[in-house]
This record gives sequence, structure tokens and C-alpha cells, in this order.
Amino acid sequence: MRTAACYGASAIGLVGEMPSGPGVITLNMAREIARATPPGVSSFLLTSSTKTAAIISELQYTGVNVVQLVDEVSPEVYAAIRSALPNVRIVQVIHVLGETDIQLAQNLATQVDALLLDSGNPNLPIKELGGTGRTHNWQISRRIVEAVAVPVFLAGGIHEMNVKQAIECVRPYGIDLCSSVRTLGKLDPKKLDSLTCAMGLH
Repeated sequence: MRTAACYGASAIGLVGEMPSGPGVITLNMAREIARATPPGVSSFLLTSSTKTAAIISELQYTGVNVVQLVDEVSPEVYAAIRSALPNVRIVQVIHVLGETDIQLAQNLATQVDALLLDSGNPNLPIKELGGTGRTHNWQISRRIVEAVAVPVFLAGGIHEMNVKQAIECVRPYGIDLCSSVRTLGKLDPKKLDSLTCAMGLH
């Protein structure tokens, strides 16, 4: 966590239980990391829960300041989270599969604080809700950025060789990545350095 912050990360993603994908940690560990997150760095809890009570319980226990909903939830869930935890920001993930996601993004943007565009597939028998290492159609993502008034993060298959292209094409508010800056499951300072160089940050 501190390694990422040293390389300019403005947020730390804490991955809760998922049907598939890497990086899952326990809620106990997420709580410990959230408590140790330095000032100025947001702590995101990535949850695949879709029920209001479960989501609110996870947020209250971990003490994070952002929830990243990686699966589709009912509209009333957003209002319930805001009522119970008004200081927690809500980020809704959209797994970009086609042009219909542009309208979906416009609808969701009225209910959340930000969107995150990823490359999973929630329609599979075992849902892919992130961590695929795949890119998606960035042209659609660019149109989503242009169509909504909230910040949009870009995820999915971003690494040092394509990060500049991704930013230039989509113009996201920020990027979200995991596997491309890890070695044997841990953050790799060399990969982080290569990424930030590719982004022109030093």
C-alpha cells in the first residue's frame, strides 16, 4: 500500500470476496489496510455483494471511504448506502460489452459519484467482475466519458506499453490497474517505475 502511494497512487483498492479473479483479501485485512492508508489516499472496497445490508455491513466494518460496486445493484441500494453512510463515495463498475453500455452509464451517472469502466463479463456462468487482464473497446469508453458528468476511471488490461494510448484515447479521470504492476502477487517497484515513466510522470 505504501509502495503504491510512493509512486503517486491516489487510491488503494481492497478486493473483497469475488466469484473469480485475483487479489482477494479478507475483510479483516481490508480493515487493517484502510486504517493505515495515508492521508490523501482513498481506500476503495471492491465488493461483489448486491444486497443493501451486506454492502453496508462490509463498509461499516472496514471503514473505507469509497465503495466500488463491481456488479449490478438495484437502484434503491445507492440511496440506502447514502442514507447509512453519507461520507462514503459510490463508484459503480460497468463492464463494457457494447454500445448499449453508453446509455447504461448515463442512467447510472445520476446515482453515483463516479463510474469505472472494466473488461469483465457478468453474463458468464461464473461471473467475471474484474482482474481479467483484458482490454475492451476504448472507443466506447471514450463516448461514455463524453456522455456523463461524473468522473470516469478506466480499468482492464492497462500496462506500461498501452497506458499512454489508453489515456489519450479515453481521457479518463484516472486509471485502475493491478496485475500489470505485480510480481508473484506483490507490487513490484520496478513495474511501477516503468508505468509512471510511460505516463510521463518522471
